[in-house]
Amino acid sequence: MSKLWYPMINQDKCTGCMTCYNKCKKDVFTIKNKKPEVINREGCVEGCHGCGNLCPEHAIVYSGEFKRLIKCSCNDNCN
Repeated sequence: MSKLWYPMINQDKCTGCMTCYNKCKKDVFTIKNKKPEVINREGCVEGCHGCGNLCPEHAIVYSGEFKRLIKCSCNDNCN
């Protein structure tokens, strides 16, 4: 489980289809105002994209993903 990796839902894009809620078996989500909301960040498995890959509205991004994508290969001599 991860403290730095968790889904973030853009509520403006979310249509409340519940695909992410139904996919996740780690109790990361609850339902609030007929839409899923992240309540258990630590429950998310680091690197998991299960809910985001299924979201038809592409309303889910992950905290921690940007940092994972940046990899310097210049031996810390970045300019």
